[in-house]
Amino acid sequence: MISKNQQKYISSLEMKKNRKKDNVFVAEGFKIVDELLDAGYCPKMIIACEEWMSKHQSPITNSPTLITVTEDELRKTSFLQHPQQVLGVFEMPNTQHHTPTSQWLRNNLCIALDGVQDPGNLGTIIRIADWFGIDTIICSMTTADAYAPKVVQATMGSIARVKVVYTNLVEYLKGLDNDIPIYGTLLDGENIYSKQLTPNGIIVMGNEGNGISPDVRELVNRRLLIPSYPPERPSAESLNVAIATAITVAEFRRITK
Repeated sequence: MISKNQQKYISSLEMKKNRKKDNVFVAEGFKIVDELLDAGYCPKMIIACEEWMSKHQSPITNSPTLITVTEDELRKTSFLQHPQQVLGVFEMPNTQHHTPTSQWLRNNLCIALDGVQDPGNLGTIIRIADWFGIDTIICSMTTADAYAPKVVQATMGSIARVKVVYTNLVEYLKGLDNDIPIYGTLLDGENIYSKQLTPNGIIVMGNEGNGISPDVRELVNRRLLIPSYPPERPSAESLNVAIATAITVAEFRRITK
């Protein structure tokens, strides 16, 4: 049985300041919780129905707090409209030491997000990165929190495998060596389907409404355009940032595989 204080504590973790204070985040559903456990994430608290608990006793014996609840109790605690057996409070990983260096970027591809605000978009981009084998995302300080409950849910478990690093994006890009490719999707870019792409570097994706910010745009040294089809036909003004990310990364993997 879960106490009212425990329910109140979990509810408080919807706010970033409370997650940051205790260095924890909430994950829900057997798929996401299982993937975090498999990846070695440390659970501080597991709240689950008997069905889930009976199948997972051994992997969670080191968890300080294990609470078996009814489906009704889980529903009252959950952030979801339809909770799935389990909710976990996990220790947030320290990803700052994973900030990609110029040397690392000479052999690897990563995504940088400049002010992406929508939790669903951020979670989907993390999932896209995971699918295409990109294990690091660099975020500006104005990008949404990757460990907010809605973002974690949207990753569908990919948050367990993708490292998300927050930094001053302008200063970070300025500090890279001049030979590092910094790609950005811009209206004045070259057609991505004819542009020669590299298997390494950074792909910058911008804010949902404003795109890549002016300061970051100045540092993009390889401009890309995802053209509408056919070019002469009236079309939507822009693509959703998560969809644009998927198209861009897929093209990089297709060309450079």
